[in-house]
Amino acid sequence: MTEILFSFFVFTLAAFLGFELISKVPPTLHTPLMSGSNAISGVTIVGALVVAGEASTPILTGVGTLAVILATLNVVGGFLVTDRMLRMFKRK
Repeated sequence: MTEILFSFFVFTLAAFLGFELISKVPPTLHTPLMSGSNAISGVTIVGALVVAGEASTPILTGVGTLAVILATLNVVGGFLVTDRMLRMFKRK
């Protein structure tokens, strides 16, 4: 029970901290930071694969599989948005 409360506390703290950091980023730095966050999301995919592969119950396998799908969508979507933003700055 204590471990679950601690995990929830860390998650909540990370959510608030992430919101505060992202809201302070100027628009000119958005594209480079987005590319960096896509690399971090790649690490999330690896973690989700580990969870899905090491799961001991079907529920955990489902949650791990869902995590892999959502993390993959996040990475692909992030790269598509970054590519689109970078194309705006190319000379014609």
